[in-house]
Amino acid sequence: MTLAPSSRALVPFVSVADMMRLVHAIGVEPMLAGLAETIEEDFRRWEGFERTPRVASHSDVGVIELMPTSDGDLYGFKYVNGHPKNTREGLQTVTAFGLLANVATGYPVLLSEMTLLTALRTGATSAVAAKYLAPKGARTMAMIGNGAQSEFQALAFRAVLGIDTLRLYDIDPAATRKCCANLVEQGFHVTACDTPEAAIEGAEIITTCTADKQYATILTDNMVGAGVHLNAIGGDCPGKTELHRDILLRADIFVEHPEQTRVEGEIQQLDPDHPVTELWQVITGAAPGRREAAQITLFDGVGFAIEDFSALRYIHEKSRELGMRQDLDLLADPDDPRDLYGMLMRSR
Repeated sequence: MTLAPSSRALVPFVSVADMMRLVHAIGVEPMLAGLAETIEEDFRRWEGFERTPRVASHSDVGVIELMPTSDGDLYGFKYVNGHPKNTREGLQTVTAFGLLANVATGYPVLLSEMTLLTALRTGATSAVAAKYLAPKGARTMAMIGNGAQSEFQALAFRAVLGIDTLRLYDIDPAATRKCCANLVEQGFHVTACDTPEAAIEGAEIITTCTADKQYATILTDNMVGAGVHLNAIGGDCPGKTELHRDILLRADIFVEHPEQTRVEGEIQQLDPDHPVTELWQVITGAAPGRREAAQITLFDGVGFAIEDFSALRYIHEKSRELGMRQDLDLLADPDDPRDLYGMLMRSR
């Protein structure tokens, strides 16, 4: 006999289809702006969160990670992988899902896809950092690496900072053609470039977002002039970097969670005590961001669990408000909490 699940057995679930409907209902850029606002809100209360570096399982071809945090009322985690070789097999480099739970009961309150949501929150986080670190009035951004994250970066930077001119480069010309076509359609002024040197010409912001799991030199020291903001988001695991070490020595470096970034970010190339500033301190006014026009600022972004918590919190609210989620029969709910066996037997 099949027993109908009780309301307490049901967990709101946002599928990939639901997420796409949500994005289109809200609008891509309004959603990126909303995510940026929520992330900024949570960074302002950073010290109230549990802050734990992600739990990572590394292999020769990629990484699988769990990213947990809690603000004392809600607990959240994300499962995410990063496998750069996947695209050669017709698979995504990154896939993810996440969960929010009520700390008081331990019961989940949301299960959601996070492949799309991670792409959105990554763009939003970069834009929040640039809001405090980029040159005032910046309009032109170079993007080195034109894969799955690139369009989200561009749209987030326009939504939050007003960036409207893009210069693109990727070692795979097909990736640049894809990115160029997508962003021209969205009204950007786009130039496809043949070299990274050409891409950075005239750019006030330089975003590096490449996928290969290796020590790489996407930008050399002589390519970075005074006054530029660097948004380096491709380095996200040990042994994977994009910037020459000398650039780091010239820049003021801003990070999410130092203990994690020193292992996974660009600063893994530096001494363990090299000075960095935490982004939350800049947002709250506890530390300065951009101080002068000639300053080189570097956001060494590797992604942190609080950003995913913010994204899940935003989606929990919007999916409920717009009715774009499903009820998933996920939790056993026996009439007598002590009689789980009896529930099982009555289901025959």
